[in-house]
Formats: sequence, C-alpha cells, structure tokens
Amino acid sequence: MEEQKRSLMGIFTVLLLFISISSFQLLRASDNPDDVDDAIFYESFDEDFEGRWTVSNKDSYNGVWKHAKSEGHDDYGLLVSEKARKYAIVKELKELVTLKDETVVLQFETRHQSGLECGGAYLKYLRPQEVGWTPKEFDNESPYSIMFGPDRCGATNKVHFIVKHKNPKNEKYVEHHLKNPPSVPSDKLTHVYTAILKPKNELRVLIDGEVKKKANFLSADDFEPPFIPPKTIPDPDDKKPKDWDERAKIPDPDAVKPDDWDEDAPMEILDEEAEKPKGWLDDEPEEIDDPEATKPEDWDDEEDGEWEAPKIDNPRCDSAPGCGEWKRPMKKNPAYKGKWHAPLIDNPAYKGIWKPRDIPNPDYFELEKPDFEPIAAIGIEIWTMQDGILFDNILIANDGNIAASYRQTTWKPKFNIEKKNQKEEDSDGGLGFLTDLQTKVFELLYKIEDIPFLSDYRIKIHDLIQRGEKQPNLTIGVLVSVVVVFLTIFFKLIFGGKKKPARVEKPYPTPKESKADQSGEENYENKEKEETSTSAPRRRIRRD
Repeated sequence: MEEQKRSLMGIFTVLLLFISISSFQLLRASDNPDDVDDAIFYESFDEDFEGRWTVSNKDSYNGVWKHAKSEGHDDYGLLVSEKARKYAIVKELKELVTLKDETVVLQFETRHQSGLECGGAYLKYLRPQEVGWTPKEFDNESPYSIMFGPDRCGATNKVHFIVKHKNPKNEKYVEHHLKNPPSVPSDKLTHVYTAILKPKNELRVLIDGEVKKKANFLSADDFEPPFIPPKTIPDPDDKKPKDWDERAKIPDPDAVKPDDWDEDAPMEILDEEAEKPKGWLDDEPEEIDDPEATKPEDWDDEEDGEWEAPKIDNPRCDSAPGCGEWKRPMKKNPAYKGKWHAPLIDNPAYKGIWKPRDIPNPDYFELEKPDFEPIAAIGIEIWTMQDGILFDNILIANDGNIAASYRQTTWKPKFNIEKKNQKEEDSDGGLGFLTDLQTKVFELLYKIEDIPFLSDYRIKIHDLIQRGEKQPNLTIGVLVSVVVVFLTIFFKLIFGGKKKPARVEKPYPTPKESKADQSGEENYENKEKEETSTSAPRRRIRRD
C-alpha cells in the first residue's frame, strides 16, 4: 500500500512540474509583446470565412469558395469547389506589414485533392487600397507587392515568386520574376510553401520546410528582369549604315561553271540491273474486299449510293515478296550534280555583325536594397481547370522559427497521415512500384496535349488523361493504351495514311464535348526533420 502511494505521489509531482514549466513558458510569451513566437497574421480557417474574407463581385470570378474539411482529416480549409472557373477572395489586414528592415516570412498550405494539371494555387500580397482597388472589385489587375505559390499548366510548372517594384527614376512598376524557381510537387498531399525575406537582400523559398531556392534580390542571376537596370543600353536612334556588309562569306565572282556540269540530270534513275523477285504474285492485288463485311440493313442505295465492301490487305501477299504489277525500282543517279553554285570565299568588305552603340541608360539607378511596397491584404486570385484545391494555415511572421513551429504543429501531422495512407493504398493495389512511373507518364501526356498540331484533338485528349488519372489502380496496360492513342494520332498527322474505300454509314450525332532557412538559423530546420511523438505547444497568435 505504501509503495503504491509513493508511486502515485511521484507521478503527481512530475505532472505538477510539467504544468509549472508550461505555464512559465506561456507567461513569458504573454508578457513579452515582441516575442519571436508571435505571428503577425494567421488564418487557420477553423471558422467559416464568411464575414471575415471578401469574395469578389466581378462577373468573371464565378467560382464558388467553400469552407470544407481536408479529405481524411477533421481540419478545415478554404476550398476551390468547381472546375474551369476563376476565383477571387481577399482578406484585409488590420495593420500594414512592411518588407524593408527586418525578416518577413510568408507561408501557407495547399492541397491539390483532385490533382493540379492546369491551374494556379498561389497567393497575392496586396498593396494598400489607396493605389486603386477595393475588396469587392478584387481581380487580376489589383496591385500586389508579392505573388507567391504554385502554378502548373502544360509546360508551366513552377512555384512563383514575383515582386512588383517601382523604378525610382521613371516611377513605373516592374514585375521581377525569380529565375529557375522550384517545381510543384505532383501528388495530392498537403504541402507547405514558405518564402523568407531576410536582411541583406536574401530570399529563401522552402517547400515542406526544405530550402529549394536561395536568391539575392540584387543579383541579375536570380531575377528577371534584374532589380538594378544595366548602366548602358543600345542607342535606339543608332542606325546601321547602308554600306555596312555583314556577310562573312560571298560567292567567288571569278568562279565559272564547268562545261561538263549537267544541272538537268535527275537525282534518281531506273535500276536497269534489278530483277523481279522469284515468287512475285503478278495477278494478286495488294488489297481485296473484306469477305466478312456485309451490307448494312439500313443501307439505302438511292440515298447512300452503291455499297462497296471495305478493303483489307491481301493475305496472300504476306507470304510472297510482293503483289501486283512489278516495276523496276529507282536508284541514285551517279551523274547527278544538282544546281551549280559558285564556291564561297572570304568577303573582303566584311565588317562584322552590326549592333547599335551603347549609351548611358537614362533609367539606371543604384540600389542598396529593394523598396518593397507594404502588404495591406492577402488575396487569392486564380484560374484553374481543377477543383479540390484547399488553402489552409496562411501565416505572416517576422521570424523563421515561427514558421517552423507552425509547420511542425499544423502541417507535419497531416502530411504524415496522408503519406502513410497513400503508401497503404499503393500497397493494397499492388501498384506501389508504378507511382513514380504514373507521375512521369502523365506529366509527359499533358505536355503532348499542348503541342499545336494536336489542337483539334485537345478536348478528347484532356478528357482521356483525366479519366486515366482518376483510376487509382491504373495498370501498365492502360498506360500503354493511352500512349498508343497519342502515337497513332502523331503518325497519322506526320505520315498520313493509305486511303481505302470504306463502308459508308449514316453519321451518328456528334457527342457534346465536356466543359471544359535555412532562414539564417539552421537549428529549427534540423529540429523539424526529427520526427518526435510530442508536438510543440501551439504558439500565441494575434488573429485578424
């Protein structure tokens, strides 16, 4: 009995100690308004967005936003609910967020529950309304400071990071795009995107807590166009002189065509030495009427004309070297020389490739650091062919450790569950080894879909790919069938086909087409990679 009491007292003491330490930590966070664990803005979508976010009234933005659970979780998010729609929604911040003198972290989660083959899932960090926009009229023209997030359609597959920056010389705003941005994960799991803007013009782009891109805002190698314009530019008024000769080689003016040069000799001539192969079937045609074809019962000779059986390859020709009338083959003409041209010689008047002279750039300016516009609101303005895009846990903070903490407590548990469920589904279907293959094949097929000469087939191709992707237990046979369809169209367009008299049937109605950091401190990144059973306590936040 005494031993049980001592055991219970020990457990009780440990619990009291744990509660005391936790309370002390929370008390410290509450007493210090500048604590690094305090978020500037955070939206979890645990509550309905209506009344807190403003949906655009613009006619073209008719996509319906929904407050919905993420598939397989009890966690809510902001859902894109319909395909082939434009969406626009905005949240005004209570205070401006400046992007000049300290670290600023932009982070949000998104999950492409139906995949993301053609659409955007990025956020726009908007400038103050004084520059000419309103929440009810929010659209793609509303001025933003930063655009950040995934975008994928056809050949486009990138995580955008775009800054609109004002040239202090001409006061025009220029979009500066991050060069070589990371690609978008091609699965249906929840992913978290983080952009960390640090002092000394540093930028870090992270996906799922892993640094995917490091850049410097003032480096011409990292942004296009560069923030700092070139010191010199080609003179727009400079013109190439009329006597400027850019030809490095010219025909020899002294060359004369040889007397024995026959320009009329054909490229090919009949091979007089060729002999007809033994076994050639002179009296057999290459094609015959299909013996199994029958005249349709509803065929009307007066309306449809005289019925003819479709042609098939003559099976007797398969075992013979050839059928029909034998003709001598052609061979290369040894006397062929083609059109005579004078040989080329060095041009004595050659001056090189002309280019205008450089002059000082009137719009040049020096810059120690970009003059970022403040953030007054967060908007989502996208066009997408997919539904099921879920946004969640939108965060603005002033320290990378805050973002890491949120990733650990809000994103990581969901991601681990989804990844485990995906592995189980692949394993149950016996298709675990096909996951990577399926991803690569469908990426290729979507690129093929965008080839210009396949435009007439695009709707059918897109529908075929989508139906294939929706099959969770897709087999090698189905994948091969899809590829064969593309190859058939390709070769038919390139090489054409042998025209055969075919059975003429009454046309069927045309089916309707469907509508279409290391954030400066590596410590928290290392901690995040260690999976522990204990989640970090929820940080104190300031909700808008």
